[in-house]
Amino acid sequence: MSEHKPSVLFVCVHNAGRSQMAAAWLTHLAGDRVEVRSAGSAPAGSVNPAVVEAMREVGIDIASETPKVLTVDAVQASDVCITMGCGDVCPVFPGKKYLDWKLEDPAGQGVDAVRPIRDQIKVLIEDLIAELGADSHG
Repeated sequence: MSEHKPSVLFVCVHNAGRSQMAAAWLTHLAGDRVEVRSAGSAPAGSVNPAVVEAMREVGIDIASETPKVLTVDAVQASDVCITMGCGDVCPVFPGKKYLDWKLEDPAGQGVDAVRPIRDQIKVLIEDLIAELGADSHG
């Protein structure tokens, strides 16, 4: 079992909305076939409650997640770093893949505004899983 497990890091400023949803979707859809991290450059005190509610509606519980600070180690340990259109910058290392997903910020919005963002992230994650070769169809 020396096969390399792809590792993905999701980054947004507060690590309270988009990056949490993306990490939760990837964990939910790819299971243990992908190592998942999320972080923010200025983490919020807690995950956005509307985001928690929107994810709960699709059967994914992220209520116990906490925003984490972005570290150089997290970037170095990841194969793919995905920023969320928030103008955040990751430390850049050679050999890593960097993507920027343009997503609306759910901060301060109700669950009705979060649902389309959640659904958009799911589609992006499904594409990512296929790209990583981590889909269950192998």
